Amino acid sequence: MPMIDMPLEKLYVYEGMNERPADMEAYWDRAVAQMDALGTACRLTPAAFQVEGAQCYEMYFTGVGGARIHCRLAKPTKYQGKRPAVCLYHGYTGNCGPFSTLLRWAAAGYVAAAMDCRGQGGSSEDTVVVKGNTHHGHIIRGLDDPDPDKLYFRNVFLDAAQMARIVMAMDDVDETRVGATGGSQGGGLTLACAALTPTLNRAAPMVPFLCDYRRVWDMDLDVAAYAELREHFRHFDPRHEREKAIFTKLGYIDNQHLAHRIRAEVKMFTGLMDTICPPSTQFAAYNRITSKKSVVIYPDFGHENLPDSDDICMSFMEEMK
Repeated sequence: MPMIDMPLEKLYVYEGMNERPADMEAYWDRAVAQMDALGTACRLTPAAFQVEGAQCYEMYFTGVGGARIHCRLAKPTKYQGKRPAVCLYHGYTGNCGPFSTLLRWAAAGYVAAAMDCRGQGGSSEDTVVVKGNTHHGHIIRGLDDPDPDKLYFRNVFLDAAQMARIVMAMDDVDETRVGATGGSQGGGLTLACAALTPTLNRAAPMVPFLCDYRRVWDMDLDVAAYAELREHFRHFDPRHEREKAIFTKLGYIDNQHLAHRIRAEVKMFTGLMDTICPPSTQFAAYNRITSKKSVVIYPDFGHENLPDSDDICMSFMEEMK
């Protein structure tokens, strides 16, 4: 079959190529402590949308930097006792989607929460002020700020983990039976959530974004979701004099360098013809996961909806019951 990346046998042993910051562990230990200090408080407001069998809420919490983060929450009404829960994360520039997306989970007895990423297509705020350019995209937001804590995706990773903690703390949720899933950016946030929330039970990242930036650049595929990398070099480092420093800083928000923290069981979904988030970048993170894991391979599919993936994902989450 045609290939756009490495043969499958090489994907399973690929170790990634993006630089890793020397203080990576201290950086994220400090970030998690900052998030934990915010606690698990949230505000629930009954949503205008309501249907039989579920209670639907608009949910808000305060994230790092004082940002007001918006989520949607659906709770099943036909089940008793503490329930399993699932946290859902959306694709790049999108939003948490309609309540109807949550209802299939509520119908199966789950508390389901979906988060709007700050500063993207939903209602969450992005309040962090950064120095330097913010040209074309979020990966590079904060890249030229002297403080690496200003990286945009640092805060979104923390938002994802904070929502999971809030859900786990709900009176009607069994905190030992909470999973996370999402596609593309949502897949990257699923990995980050699992890495920063070691008590998460299941993680199902689909075609995950935000992995092994240098590999994307090396493959000359920084033209779609990763296009801002190329634009950053063209506008702000045209001779690549700061190339190593730039990729090292991006290493803070590279899931391959967080993956060893994951304790949840992981089921990843990958299309081998993916030219948006190349398979090797996804495997760079997958191969560093030390917990129980598996990957569902789609040889002829790219960065798109993968047949039966939602059903396989739900069956995977059902194992928590």
